[in-house]
Parts: sequence; C-alpha cells; structure tokens
Amino acid sequence: MSTISMRTGTLGVSALAVVGSLALTGCENGDEQTPAQPAASASSGAPAAPGASATPSTGDGAVPAGAPGTAKSGQVFKIGEAAEVPYDYGDFKGSRLALTVTAIEQGTPADLQGLDLGDKANGKVPYYIRYSVKNIGTTDMSYASVGHVKGLLGDGTEAQSLAVIGSFEKCKNESMPKGFAHGQTQTSCAIALAPSSQVKVAGAEYGGNPYNAANKGKAIAWK
Repeated sequence: MSTISMRTGTLGVSALAVVGSLALTGCENGDEQTPAQPAASASSGAPAAPGASATPSTGDGAVPAGAPGTAKSGQVFKIGEAAEVPYDYGDFKGSRLALTVTAIEQGTPADLQGLDLGDKANGKVPYYIRYSVKNIGTTDMSYASVGHVKGLLGDGTEAQSLAVIGSFEKCKNESMPKGFAHGQTQTSCAIALAPSSQVKVAGAEYGGNPYNAANKGKAIAWK
C-alpha cells in the first residue's frame, strides 16, 4: 500500500510524491521511519494511554527476543490495550516501550483541503490513529521517534498512509521530548486514508522491528 508524502510551507502545501512499499517521508534513529504532520485549522486532543498492559488476544508467531511480556509477532490487541515492544533503533538499542492505540477517529474529506493532493485525495476519507508511547525500559529515549503505525481496513488490508512535513493540528505526530525516561508517556498520531466513505479504517498495526518481514516477523495489530 502506498504512502502519500506531503510538505507544508509558509504560504501553502504541496504534494511531494506517492511512493510504493511502506516507506514514509523521513527517517530518524537508524531504521525508524517518521511520519510528519500536515497543516490544518482545528485541533483534536489525544487521549491518554493506560499505564499497564492488558491481557490481549493472541495471533500466531514466535515471541521476539526480549523480556517476558513482549508482544508476539502477529499478536492482536483491543483498542486501548498496551503492547510491550522492544525498540532497538540507533542510539536507543535495548529500549522497551508500552505502545497503545487509544483511538481511531474518522475525519472528513474537507480535512484534506489545502494539502494540494489533487486527484490523489479524490473520494478519500482521513482517519486519525491516536496512540501513546510509554518508556518502560531503563534508557533515556529523548527525541526518539516511534513510527510504523498504520491503518487497517475492514477486510484486514493496509490502508494508504498520509505523511506530511509540517504542522497538522488534527493529527500531531510527536517525537519523544527531552528527558523521556522510564515511566514517561507521550501521545502521537498517524493518518490513514480510507478509499471511500463506504470503507472504514477499522484497526491499526505496528510493523517496526522485530514485527516485520525483514526479521521474519508479522506486525502486531489493534482492532
């Protein structure tokens, strides 16, 4: 599924490209991909995450290397349940996170106006995947970025992603702040596009290392 990449400027916005695969616009901290933020007017708060992991339903796949409680490859969680995941990018190797998709909110096609997407936005409806990241490890994760969060359509296929460099108040994608130590939580947001108003983004997935094909893993999901 493709990703629409966009850049916002002082006087407006313009689409950069539509690219294949799962690539996003930026890249920080080794292989971790970073979706950015598009420009719009209204703001929407991101709900806080639960502090501890709930007991999720499970899928097939082996448990990735790490401490007990690590989410299994392909494991499925309910919205609001926390998944304990390793984070081994760049300077943050050996880190651990509790990642929680807290809400999936439907936007309107009007939200995409002003982004200069042209025909790429025809009929599409944005959904805002709100998630929280809690540092449950011992490393300082200042300025780390947790991407690889994508939408899932009702049939289980991956929704198209929208990645923008700039500021989009409806769905702020946030890196970790300075001093992001054990026990601290940050909220963030990813944008997924439904192909029409008749199709909904019904779930979300996280496909960062080790939950990806490169590591013979499978993304974990929230439904």
